[in-house]
Amino acid sequence: MKIKVSDSLKHGHGIRAGVLLVIVATITLEATTLIQYYFSQRGIKEEATARAQSQLESSRNQIMDIVNQTEAAVRNSVWIAQWCLNQPDSLIRVAQRIVEDNPVVVGSTVAVVPGYLKRYPLFSPYVCEGPDGLEFKTLATEEYDYPSQEWFAEPLKLGKGYWSEPYIDEGGGEILMTTYSLPIRDAEGTIAAILTADISLDWLTQLVGSIKVYPKAYGIIVSRTGQIMVSPVDGEQTNRAVQMVMDAAKPGESGCVTVNKRALTSLVFYSPVERTGWIMSIVIPESDIYMGIHRVALIVILLQVLGILMIVLIIRSVFRSQREYNEVSAQKERMQSELQVASDIQMSMVPKIFPPFPNRDDLDMSAFLAPAKEVGGDLYDFFIRDEKLHFCIGDVSGKGVPASLLMAVTRTQYRTLAAHYDSPSKIVTSINNGMSDMNDNSMFVTFFCGVLDLQTGLLKYCNAGHNAPYILTDAIRELDVIPNLPLGIMEDMTFEEQEVTLHYDDAIFLYTDGLNEAENIDHDQFGDEGVRAVLHTRRDADHHLKAMHQAVIDFRGEADQSDDLTMLFIHYLKK
Repeated sequence: MKIKVSDSLKHGHGIRAGVLLVIVATITLEATTLIQYYFSQRGIKEEATARAQSQLESSRNQIMDIVNQTEAAVRNSVWIAQWCLNQPDSLIRVAQRIVEDNPVVVGSTVAVVPGYLKRYPLFSPYVCEGPDGLEFKTLATEEYDYPSQEWFAEPLKLGKGYWSEPYIDEGGGEILMTTYSLPIRDAEGTIAAILTADISLDWLTQLVGSIKVYPKAYGIIVSRTGQIMVSPVDGEQTNRAVQMVMDAAKPGESGCVTVNKRALTSLVFYSPVERTGWIMSIVIPESDIYMGIHRVALIVILLQVLGILMIVLIIRSVFRSQREYNEVSAQKERMQSELQVASDIQMSMVPKIFPPFPNRDDLDMSAFLAPAKEVGGDLYDFFIRDEKLHFCIGDVSGKGVPASLLMAVTRTQYRTLAAHYDSPSKIVTSINNGMSDMNDNSMFVTFFCGVLDLQTGLLKYCNAGHNAPYILTDAIRELDVIPNLPLGIMEDMTFEEQEVTLHYDDAIFLYTDGLNEAENIDHDQFGDEGVRAVLHTRRDADHHLKAMHQAVIDFRGEADQSDDLTMLFIHYLKK
């Protein structure tokens, strides 16, 4: 059998092209995998950071609740302690009151500065919770020596409130605690005593134990000097984490450090606890953070193999696909043609000749509708019957063909009902009942309906979830409307009707949210300010809408129109 050289060359070029395509696809998939792995790691780390920071913030707030309660309990008792300085035997009642009235406080004392009371060289009545109720003790003993205790010496030296380092109060509360101390000054301003409130650290242990950001994550709370107050895990990794946090932490700032110890890498997130000097940290092993990504890597490799096989199949089917593509293109062209016909039909359903009433000198009005797609869901309509201008504007939820069909139904119902009723509320109620009864797709329509008596200027209107129109008198303001629900949501709804009187040269501007919610490429909205800016300059109806449309186009710039835009301007000129 003879084969033409040209056919053979074409066949060889086709094979080489196919092989080259597979190689390029393989390299692309591998590069994609590496990029995905990199960004996945970064995204997972960002998620871990957000979770840790959220947990830190939540735990810190719980700690601050206890801290604030304790400080408030002491501050609120200072004036009583000052009053009792001249009656030292009554000071124990101050401490008792603090413990009884504050569940977070397990002990309290009023420790008098040595030598301040002539009768008592040392005086420090102490009240604490015991197994059988309150226990009353004295800390003024040689064994305890309260003047040398940190909770007494530091606030006395600083002259302000102070949170002590955690300690086991032997001879006092006999538990692991921390103490808030506040100096008490006498009438001459001299520090006479130290008022304290002790809180147990058991609740801190429970709080830290509840941290479950990741399975192996745990929390640590350290004091201002780096002493571990609470940690469910002991070991070199924890000590290393505490040391690095203490080296990195700056007053009042949160952050994160990476700890490497014996091939175990962990991220340590930390945040200060105001006024106490404590630092709360959460330690998360990196293996905990990235434990799922390695499993995903194997799945990705398998998917890549499948992808290469699929590429081979695609090469074989490319000619067949081309034929199908041509058929689809033809169908698309037919659909485009049909959509254009649908758009023409839809636009023919709304008034589009302006001015609509050229023989009338008491009315100037214009309307504008620009769908975001070939067909849209906005509508407007108006006509004059018995010297009354009936008008409406509406916005169907959604876009495209479904919205356009519901728009056509709504406009038809409006025309039918407005031909017989002069009450906007009756018209709106009837449309809503008819629409709710057949609304299987849960679509709805925001709708505004009005009837303007051209002889008297009385405007009756009813709103159904639509934007409030602007009324232009001596000023520009939104028309007072009752929001009501949109049409089609609930049957037998009661829609309230309102009324206002228009005078000569008053105007009303109605619009859909495609105007005020028009966005530029930065996703900034045209907004109510943009609408008001254009309305501020009075023009005839047609030029008002042209100016408004041009302002929206200028604002959008290169951004596409994201929603249907409809406007209706009614200028009342009856003298």
